[in-house]
Amino acid sequence: MPFKNVRVQIKRKLNGWRIVSLMGAAAILLPILLVFLSIFDAPNDNWLQIKRYLIKDYMVQTLWLTLLTGLLTTFLGVSLAWLVAVFDFPGKRFFRWALVLPLAIPPYIAAYTYSTMFSYTGIIQKTLRNQWGILPNQDWITLSSMRGAVIIFTLFLFPYVYLITRAYFEKQSASYIENARLLGRRPISIFLRVALPLSRPAIAGGVSLVVFEVLSDYGVTNYFGLHTISTAIFQTWFGMYDVESAMRLAAWLMMIVVGLFILERFLRSHRAYSSTTSKSKPLTPRRLNGLPKWSASIVCFSIWSFSFLIPLVQLMVWASWTFETVWKADFFSYLTRTLYVAALSTCIIMVFSLIVGAVNRSRSTFSYMLSKGITAGYSVPGAIIAIGVLSLFLQLDRGLSSVYHGIGFGGTPVVLSLTAVMLVSGYVIRFMATGYNAVDTGFERVGRKYSEASRILGMGMTRTFFRIDFPLIKGAVISGFILTFVEICKELPLALLLRPFNFDTLATKTYQYASNEQIYEASIPSLLIIGISFTSVYILQYLDRSEKR
Repeated sequence: MPFKNVRVQIKRKLNGWRIVSLMGAAAILLPILLVFLSIFDAPNDNWLQIKRYLIKDYMVQTLWLTLLTGLLTTFLGVSLAWLVAVFDFPGKRFFRWALVLPLAIPPYIAAYTYSTMFSYTGIIQKTLRNQWGILPNQDWITLSSMRGAVIIFTLFLFPYVYLITRAYFEKQSASYIENARLLGRRPISIFLRVALPLSRPAIAGGVSLVVFEVLSDYGVTNYFGLHTISTAIFQTWFGMYDVESAMRLAAWLMMIVVGLFILERFLRSHRAYSSTTSKSKPLTPRRLNGLPKWSASIVCFSIWSFSFLIPLVQLMVWASWTFETVWKADFFSYLTRTLYVAALSTCIIMVFSLIVGAVNRSRSTFSYMLSKGITAGYSVPGAIIAIGVLSLFLQLDRGLSSVYHGIGFGGTPVVLSLTAVMLVSGYVIRFMATGYNAVDTGFERVGRKYSEASRILGMGMTRTFFRIDFPLIKGAVISGFILTFVEICKELPLALLLRPFNFDTLATKTYQYASNEQIYEASIPSLLIIGISFTSVYILQYLDRSEKR
């Protein structure tokens, strides 16, 4: 009897939903684990040369780029969040959501655009020379090297910090700010002594997203000629054709990411704040008057212009110059491939996110570890995931060589590694967290009472999900689908490394044009990517307003 009870308990826990969740988590973690284990392999001659002459420079430039970008995005994001959340000024309703729009422009597109605008033949220097008679110093006005990369990353990644910190100011810290106002504190004192210390967890969360984006980047750093670990992985892979050394570099980069993740968790663990009451009300903005009122509007408009409006207008002008030469029949294939691969990957992500989200409703240790496992890919740079996926698929091809031979493919061909399956797998691993977090938020919002009532009435887990849970979280699923779809359309490193031969997406075509110094021609695929991102932001804002009504 005891053995029979144990078997019943095991069968109850290992249902189909949990088995699928475990298999998916293993598939996501396996490529990352392969990269980590490569650090214990015997090094080859190329790695010895890299370690002796290059690795120090890669590490130093990576750390400097990450540190400077983190500091500047923190300053800009927190300042704007405080201004928009705490004060009322002309245009605030517009800037509240418009300051999110820079996320619609991928940093690598912004780098190509601004670098060309500030070049000797660009519109900025032409205007200074021809209209105003000014000959600017080239060392100061051109965007290049570390300075250019930091400026681009700061302008187009600060919304990560702005969004999270603004939400914290408006909700969690509202009562503390109101109490400080009643005690007669000035705004600068409230910010430095009340709001800033309370919002450290939110700021750390936003900055960590910025850091992960910087470490994952290849387009900006390669264009500005920086020697980071991410660019080194590409150079080792494509320049030396040395996958083993590229995997070892990826392992080093992953160790840096894990170290930063642990440091961020440690710093946040001792900075937890909780309200004395479960009730909270939104922060009441204070109306600005006189010069401060218009100064706030000018500051927000200036930052929004530099981080969204100006590059968008410039790309539209260039697109009008090159439309007839670029917009040809084969260009639709780039758009079709981008949408197809992104839609397929997003559907897989959302289906699996729903399965894991339903399993995670129990809030057990198993479900917690499962959720952390499937979302691990988002904090891992795309180059690392690409290396791991490639290594896994090469091993699969070797293991299936006899099967390939039996069905007429020849000796030991490379079949799976030459298909878009590898690219879709990379997308799923990289962006699973985007879809899952949206689904998990939806489940938390509706609670468990409806599903528990359904189970009590005798409905199984599957029927409860389709008849109760899914209709309630449909809005969250749509939001997660849109966010994931856009992130995949913008992704460059994974597409460059894992795409099949002669398989271009909008992101890779933009990169190819820019690499060939065809910046004007790169404007049209860039605008399509921005258009997809902008549409998603608009839809999400519409859904958010609909839920509040």
